[in-house]
Formats: sequence, C-alpha cells, structure tokens
Amino acid sequence: MIATAPDERINRVSRTPSSLARERMLSRRGEPLFLADWMRVLMIHFEVDASELQRVVPYQLDLHDERAFVSLVAFTMENMHPRLGGKLGAWLFNPIATHDFLNVRTYVRHNGEPGIHFLAEWLSSWLAVQLGPRTFGLPYRHGRICYQHDLEQGCLVGRVEDVKRGNHLKYRAEAVLGAPFAPCERGSLDEWLMERYTAFNAVGHTRRFFRVWHPPWPQCAAQVKLEDLSLLQDNWDCFKEARLVGANFSPGLHDVWMGRPHCA
Repeated sequence: MIATAPDERINRVSRTPSSLARERMLSRRGEPLFLADWMRVLMIHFEVDASELQRVVPYQLDLHDERAFVSLVAFTMENMHPRLGGKLGAWLFNPIATHDFLNVRTYVRHNGEPGIHFLAEWLSSWLAVQLGPRTFGLPYRHGRICYQHDLEQGCLVGRVEDVKRGNHLKYRAEAVLGAPFAPCERGSLDEWLMERYTAFNAVGHTRRFFRVWHPPWPQCAAQVKLEDLSLLQDNWDCFKEARLVGANFSPGLHDVWMGRPHCA
C-alpha cells in the first residue's frame, strides 16, 4: 500500500534525499507505475574530467566540489511488476521480471532537480533491451552478464560482455565481513553519489525522465580491483584517464517504486 506524502511541516533542509524523493514521486497522479526488488548492488565510483564528460551528456552536469563523477551500478532486478493488476499483471511481466543490469551513470541537474543520466545500461534480457528505449528513453544494450555477489563470503565478482562488440568489464571486490549495513553519512560524498532518485534520459531527440523511490541504501564500503575496463574505455574517452575513488555494496532493497516516463 502506498504511503501518503511526507508532512509539509518538516523542514526541507533537514529531510533526507529519500524523503524528498517520495514527495516528488507522489506529487503526480498514478505514481508509482512499477515495483521491483534491486538486489546485491555494487556501486563503483570514478572521478573524470568534467569538460570531457559534458561533451557526451545532454544535461547540465551536477558537480561535487567542482569534480565530475561517473558510477557503475551492478545489480540484479527481481520481481518487477505493475503496482496495479495483481497476479495477472505480475504474470504478464514475468518474461522481464528478473535480469541483471550494469548501469553507467553520471550526475546531472535539470530544472533545479538533482538526478542521474545513464550513459548506457547493459541488460542480460534481450526482450527488456527492446522495450526500454521505446518507453523510457533508456540507452539499453544487450550484455552477457555474470555476477557472483556472495554476501556470506564478502567476495564480489562480476563480468559483463557487450554482445555486439565483445568488449568487457571485469572486476573483483571485497566488502568488509561483519561490517554493518547502514545509510550513508548525511552530507557525505557517498550520500551524494548513492542517494539519487530521478533519471533524466535521452535517446536521439527524445528526452524523458522518471523518478524512483526507496528508503536510504543500507550499505558498506567495498574495495575493488578492476581487471578489464575495455567496455568503458572503448565507449567513452573520459574513462581513459578516470580515477577510481571508491565503491559501496548494498544487499539491496525490496519493493522499490519506479515511476512513469515524463517529458523532460
């Protein structure tokens, strides 16, 4: 059941990005459109040259202390289904309900609202790849994806291959065993990178955005070793001089709200 909008009497400055995102989502009728579980999430963060990055981003970059960032988000989406429609709706979505993602995202601001922009997204589902650009204006690509994000051992291994071009991303990471999963510290760079709830997209001349909502990410720091970056370096010049600045791992969240596409 969808909760009501947050109390307007709460000071906006003191509210979390998550609470503000819920208010934005519920300000439009019919939201959210979908629910899904985003599970075993690894975010890998790079600092890149802002001017080089801006050349390939159709929105104004959102900078942190004058620095530009790009993040990789490797996760598995499970149980995607319409908020309305019950068992029939879930059955109709079954062919695309569960698949792996690799999002390559940067940080933008449009009409005063902070968000993300996807440079590209690799999906393991061929059918989902056909639907995303038409409905949400998403830059989907088909990938062969193998994730082994082992919570118990703290070992995170991933491999993504572009089906058409054959280039790869390969990584090995470790999360601290026994480390508590907790929301990011308020005002930290981790919060700035992770707590984003609006996606501004562009495919051709089509510009759209959609919003999501979930509680703040439960997360811990991770140490990453990058074994193959050809998937990134062959697509974007800014990755040739990119600097790895950190990573975060989350066990994931259930019932993430996913909104409708709107014209940006």
